[in-house]
Amino acid sequence: MPSGSPALSSGPSSGTDPAVAWPLGSRELAEQLQRLLVIDGRDWHALKSQKPRRAAEQIASALVHLLSDDSPAHRRDPAAHAEAIALLEHGLGWLKGERSDPGCPSHGHGSRL
Repeated sequence: MPSGSPALSSGPSSGTDPAVAWPLGSRELAEQLQRLLVIDGRDWHALKSQKPRRAAEQIASALVHLLSDDSPAHRRDPAAHAEAIALLEHGLGWLKGERSDPGCPSHGHGSRL
């Protein structure tokens, strides 16, 4: 295995449902990706209208949510499941061009989702 690659678990993690045992390090890698893709205050004006970038930001957040220990797959919680779906649908809206820039949050013009 190449250096820096996450180790894959050979079986379910302790305390998790074997049907949803994620490879070891999946959550951490998803969090790292989400941190790289999030549009922060410094880049907001330059990137706020880039639909693929906004979609990737939302979809990465949904992936982190899905891989969390308290994710819908683990808890079977309808509210948490709905939140993961909402993040994905929001990201798909950006990707499909159905969403547009809501305005700058620091200037009080809309909210940033």
